[in-house]
Amino acid sequence: MDAHVAEFLKHLEVARAASKHTLKAYAQDLAAFERYLAPQSVPLLKVNHLHLRGFLGQQAIDKAASTRARRLAAIKSFYKYLVRRKVLEVSPARRVKTPKLPQKLPRAVPIDETFALMEAPDSDKLLELRDKAMLEVLYGAGLRVSELCGLSVGDVDLRARMVRVLGKGNKERLVPLNEGAVDALNAWLGRRGELLATPRKNQDPAAMFLNFRGGRLTTRSMQLHLDRYVKRLGITRDLSPHALRHSFATHLLASGADVRSIQELLGHASLSTTQRYTAVSFEQLQKVYDDAHPRA
Repeated sequence: MDAHVAEFLKHLEVARAASKHTLKAYAQDLAAFERYLAPQSVPLLKVNHLHLRGFLGQQAIDKAASTRARRLAAIKSFYKYLVRRKVLEVSPARRVKTPKLPQKLPRAVPIDETFALMEAPDSDKLLELRDKAMLEVLYGAGLRVSELCGLSVGDVDLRARMVRVLGKGNKERLVPLNEGAVDALNAWLGRRGELLATPRKNQDPAAMFLNFRGGRLTTRSMQLHLDRYVKRLGITRDLSPHALRHSFATHLLASGADVRSIQELLGHASLSTTQRYTAVSFEQLQKVYDDAHPRA
């Protein structure tokens, strides 16, 4: 790794309190740019805007616009850092525009499907008891899947029906839990110790959600477990953990919650981000039109 890149990543970790996920993404994006430059023997400090445009052109062959935009953002941030440190006078990325991203509305899971998912796990089976608690908290608190997997037992106060979440940028927030989530967590915690009864390598006694060996569950595992219940219910379309977060926001809005409160619950820094999550459904628009338009 280039020494300047290493210093930049250390700056993100220490001064900016960037998460491990963010650091990994920045490292991968900058490494991809270095691999592109290597055959041309161009060091990072000698890059110009033409090199950057060439890199984005190469990336367009097999990378989505969102990936290209993220990689350019990492590169822009890196060169801004070098300018602030007076390593460079100007950033070579300043004239390179970010690729336009398609504005896709989040697809919320219908309420009946959401409720069916909550009931899909078998409460008589230990690992499905865990899965039920995970699904209830994921949807009931609107968490990111990384936030869910990062929960520790001490983060949850069942008596107060609250969970302490460590979100992006290491920002903490308190999120309320509904009765279904509290009941599911109580049932899971009553048997969670069974997975720690036999000492194994890489166990994590503090983690709220454990795999069958007693280690902390990963985001990848969470997707696999969700896929199993989606298949069990006969749902034919793909459904991600993030879709349940979308659904949390959309269902709250449809029930009368205000966008500002939803922003706080989701942990968004920008209200505009929340507004994307809470896009009004066509059915709601149709109902408003039918109720309000004089010619409807």
